[in-house]
Amino acid sequence: MIESRAFTYMHLAQVELLEKMHAQYLENPENVDPSWRHFFEGVEFGQYLQLKEAPAAASGDLRIAQLIDAYRIFGHLQAHVNPITTQPDKKIPQLDLSALGFKESDLKIEFPTCGLMEKPMAPLVEIIDVLKQTYCGTTSVEYMGFHSPELQSWLQNQIEPSRFHPTLSIDEKMQILKWLNQAELFETFLHTKYVGQKRFSLEGGETLIPILAEIIEQGSEVGIEDFVIGMSHRGRLNVLVNILNKSFSMVFGEFEDYLDPNLDEGGGDVKYHKGFSSTVTTSKGVPVHISLTANPSHLESVNPVVEGKTRAKQDQKNDVSRKSVMPILIHGDSAIAGQGIVYETMQLFKLPGYATGGTIHIVVNNHIGFTTLPEEYCSSTYCTDIAHAFGFPVFHVNAEDPEGCVYATSLAVQLRQLFQIDVLIELNCYRKYGHNEGDEPAFTQPLEYQLIRNKQTIREIYRDHLIQESVVEKERALQLEEEFKKSLHEALEGIKQTKEPPVIEAFGGIWSQFHRATDEELLQPADTACSLETLRHIGMDMCTVPESLVIHKKLLRVIEERKKMVEGGRPLDWSTSELLAFGSLLSEGTPVRLAGQDTQRGTFTQRHAVWVDQNTGERYFPLNHLEGTQASFEVYNSSLSEYAALGFEWGYSTTAPERLVLWEAQFGDFANGAQIIFDQYMAASAQKWQRHSGIVVLLPHGYEGQGAEHSSARLERFLQLAANSNIQVVNPSTPAQYFHVLRRQIVRPFRIPIVVMTPKGLLRHPKCVSTIEELSQGHFQEVIDDPEGKKESNRVILCSGRIFYDLVHERSQRKREDVALIRIEQLYPLHTQAIVQVLKKYGAAKEFYWVQEEPRNMGAWGYIYPHLKEFIPIEYVGRSRSGTTATGSHTQHEIEYTQLMQRAFE
Repeated sequence: MIESRAFTYMHLAQVELLEKMHAQYLENPENVDPSWRHFFEGVEFGQYLQLKEAPAAASGDLRIAQLIDAYRIFGHLQAHVNPITTQPDKKIPQLDLSALGFKESDLKIEFPTCGLMEKPMAPLVEIIDVLKQTYCGTTSVEYMGFHSPELQSWLQNQIEPSRFHPTLSIDEKMQILKWLNQAELFETFLHTKYVGQKRFSLEGGETLIPILAEIIEQGSEVGIEDFVIGMSHRGRLNVLVNILNKSFSMVFGEFEDYLDPNLDEGGGDVKYHKGFSSTVTTSKGVPVHISLTANPSHLESVNPVVEGKTRAKQDQKNDVSRKSVMPILIHGDSAIAGQGIVYETMQLFKLPGYATGGTIHIVVNNHIGFTTLPEEYCSSTYCTDIAHAFGFPVFHVNAEDPEGCVYATSLAVQLRQLFQIDVLIELNCYRKYGHNEGDEPAFTQPLEYQLIRNKQTIREIYRDHLIQESVVEKERALQLEEEFKKSLHEALEGIKQTKEPPVIEAFGGIWSQFHRATDEELLQPADTACSLETLRHIGMDMCTVPESLVIHKKLLRVIEERKKMVEGGRPLDWSTSELLAFGSLLSEGTPVRLAGQDTQRGTFTQRHAVWVDQNTGERYFPLNHLEGTQASFEVYNSSLSEYAALGFEWGYSTTAPERLVLWEAQFGDFANGAQIIFDQYMAASAQKWQRHSGIVVLLPHGYEGQGAEHSSARLERFLQLAANSNIQVVNPSTPAQYFHVLRRQIVRPFRIPIVVMTPKGLLRHPKCVSTIEELSQGHFQEVIDDPEGKKESNRVILCSGRIFYDLVHERSQRKREDVALIRIEQLYPLHTQAIVQVLKKYGAAKEFYWVQEEPRNMGAWGYIYPHLKEFIPIEYVGRSRSGTTATGSHTQHEIEYTQLMQRAFE
């Protein structure tokens, strides 16, 4: 067994990989790559690359093998990738000749090249020079021990013969120059025409454009038809016009700020947050679709959204190989190092419900945050070192070497397609104008910005290089620049004359059959009933256990109980109604995707959407075995994540409006970890970006004395977010209501996110049941009158959710037949007319209470009071204001409950 401490420079996963390869070597030396075979021949693992001098018996080719692998592993540390560094070349101890068993006098001696060069023998100085060219130039890579030996061997076979710089044709070099021209001149034009306006310039990092262009070109050649891009604001405008072909006129129109009369009041977003999509044609005539996902200033929050959109597109194409749609994520250096959502998203990369076949990550490393230096925001060697945790290769490239950047990009795309992994490209560059165009970076980085201001631009460096190479004449290069500038001027003049705002298409493509809902439509009843015959067929199918499957005895009892419910022998509980809702949609051709922590079984052992054979571990999904044709049912246990997991489902739902997409929190309060997605995407997306979603968010909510952490789903927060018909917030009190609200999400011709307060204690409450007939008729009711309410009632209590059952019980115990209980099942949008209509029945009532289980400063009271006070003198009954959602003492919980009920009925 290899001791991990012997490899202090390596990640533990790399040591485990070495152990695996060592075992293969011991079984048969031919099982491993020749370079590793040399390594294993007589080298003591605990002293690998830490030898003060080579053993006397060490052969020349063994030392050379060690030398080559040392450069493969550590060469990137000596690479010249930072265009603004002022530090001398770093001395890397692992690359020191003496540490590798050589002396200065060995430099002129010939040694075996071990396949590194075409000739079998070469002087040591020449071998070292080749290794430095390959691994220590302006382009380098971390890959050894990160992944499979096959990947390592493939990459070595690509980069070592080419010295990491292949020969490019004149056309290819001219294309790079064209991209750099367009990237820089576009920024310069904006800088002169819109002085002082924020645009988060790409200047200093313009090589991002040739990199993205190469991803599109190379990707289309290896079968990718669709690219989904996520990035923060820096360089976004440049990417939009030069990669997605967004017209200059549209961008200039946004700078001119011509108001779009179709936008809601307060709608829209700043130009460097907006998304866009288009179909472009590559240089070889291949059409590909590219979309840039809209996102806010929570820099890395878009990561899981892009992955979810990508997965949805792959599922729509039935792309099980995950090779026709590719996600591209563009990060900043301080953001990728500092934001935990990066790790959460990467952790999804090969999980069953989330894999997208690998992502290309481009890290635009400006070597600064806002005003924060790398040593202040990053504890690791590189900002990209998170890649080590997952075994992802990392290319380190210098923006002032565009050809090396493009070549590394080509390799990255091929790696992604061949090995289905994420690949990172760290683009080392700088920011010309600081954090934004109104900033003064010299306040905090004076020396760095003295250097930057004296630098030639990347375009000029590369243009002069091509002129020196006689690839292009100076006059022709200047002509290309002038032609591009002219097109920019013409576009600006055109938009100033027409003064037309940019046109935003919200309901095109897969969204063409949907429309924006009016306020009236949201409150109209939807036909969500399902025939009794169909429900019973579905129910029996989902309760049929294959003979070959060995089911847990307790689960068999659950299934038998469900059969009785479906047959009408007893009323339906919550989870059975849920499965019938899913099954009815599946039978009608609507796919269902449900994901969350422990969602397959259900947090409260209630769902059992998956049955597990007790002998083999085989998993059986009963809802995928309905009689006749049906759509697919997918239910996934997610990683222990809320932020990334919800972001993924959000992205999926925006791209798959034909599916019912649900995300469930383990407990409602877990949603706190995903608040950015709720605030910046779910609540605001339609208004900011005209992007819609029908996602269903299931949040277990209810006060059963479990303490502060698992009582409240923070209903008040979602009501605070609700406006302009942006979301729906419901707190259904019966299984039938839940059944109808799930089906309502699909049957209506519009998609709006819905937050459902789902129960915990009510899942098995004897009164929280519905008949199967209630599912076969009717629709979701926003307001439910008291079936036992009397016209002469003196007191009317309005409430929402599980507390209704407590109130029913207390009324019965007190024999208070003069109290009527009205349930508000949908809190937003609030059906005020329905409430008024129900209240007309109780004309004799003098007292009106709103009763809730949450503290006064939480729950629905603060939201609903201004609405109800318009037509009744409503008073509050509930817990006092509190800084925590609930008490941690069960005894105190019971005391509070008793006081609450006393106040409601006294």
